[in-house]
Amino acid sequence: MKNFIRILTLSLLLLAPLSACGSPVAATPTAAETAAPVPAGDADSSITVTDALGRTVTLTEPPSRIVIAGKANAMLVDAAYLFPEAATHIAAIAKAGQGSDFLPIVDPDAARKLSLEGDAGPEQIAAAQPDLVILKSFMAGKLGAPIEDLGIPVLYLDLETPGQYVRDLGTLGIVFQDEARAQEVIDFYHSRMERVRQGVDGLSDEQRPHVLVLQHSAKGGETAYNVPPASWMQTQLVEMAGGRPVWTDAQSGKGWTVVGLEQIAAWDPQQIYIVDYFADPAEAVAKFVADPNAQGLQAVQSGQVFAFPKDTYSWDQPDPRWILGLTWLAAHIHPEIFADVDMRQEVQTFYQSLYGLDEAAINDQLLPLLDATLPQPLSTND
Repeated sequence: MKNFIRILTLSLLLLAPLSACGSPVAATPTAAETAAPVPAGDADSSITVTDALGRTVTLTEPPSRIVIAGKANAMLVDAAYLFPEAATHIAAIAKAGQGSDFLPIVDPDAARKLSLEGDAGPEQIAAAQPDLVILKSFMAGKLGAPIEDLGIPVLYLDLETPGQYVRDLGTLGIVFQDEARAQEVIDFYHSRMERVRQGVDGLSDEQRPHVLVLQHSAKGGETAYNVPPASWMQTQLVEMAGGRPVWTDAQSGKGWTVVGLEQIAAWDPQQIYIVDYFADPAEAVAKFVADPNAQGLQAVQSGQVFAFPKDTYSWDQPDPRWILGLTWLAAHIHPEIFADVDMRQEVQTFYQSLYGLDEAAINDQLLPLLDATLPQPLSTND
């Protein structure tokens, strides 16, 4: 156990500079972010762990009925299923707006689990008889506190940045009593990040192109483009992949900020990456480049406007797929450095190593969803 904590702490120290790349939040992790989880004692079957809010959570025995609820719960579910034990330990899951098609792929018995409403309150969650509820840390006040008032233990996870991923995977390893698996997953992420870091290390500012990430939405028939906060995963991925995000001074709130084409033209980035969470991002790209007001942009003129990949979930988000997003983004920002990256193989390795899926399932159920956004043909037939 002490060896695991030592390795986890070392991984965090190695990881901190990777997630920084100019972001103040990532460059100086909080004490809660870097603290190693506290393992269970050997005297009994109880589990004591420190969650993302720095709280000590003690369970009298390993949880057998876990409920995952609250906003952004799909990210929690996907992270939990990196552990084989999740299929038998998770009893109920709240409905999610994104990514719900993925669960039946990794868990053939997913349909038998209790499905809660996306906005399920404390009473509905308590009715599932959980011995542990896992929530995103930002849900602590609104949902977590009332659940705790009912005497139900709650564990909070961040899973928002690369550094937090390492820490929170260690926490899940203790919850699922599988620290060895946690280290395997941490090593997987670290090796991919290190490959990118080594590729872009030493590049000058002039060698790092100006990059813009836009979220496309079309609610009510009105097209809107949004940029993420400077501290979010999307910004960090650009920085880690060797690009310079152009929008960091424009973001004024805690979430996505709407920007117009006039502002986009003022930035005039060299590359643009468009995200669409609820529709085809390739169609969003086609719509963007066809807009007469976008014709003067250098990214449009040079064919450097790309759809950010997504299968059942977009790769730009703080979901386990962010490591695929980082690899793909690095290969686009610096194709000469990462010319040997085969994204089809990256997808295969990711889903086989982290979710235990076989090649047929990946080829039949996931790769076809990437047809429009992967840079290479998906067929592996010669």
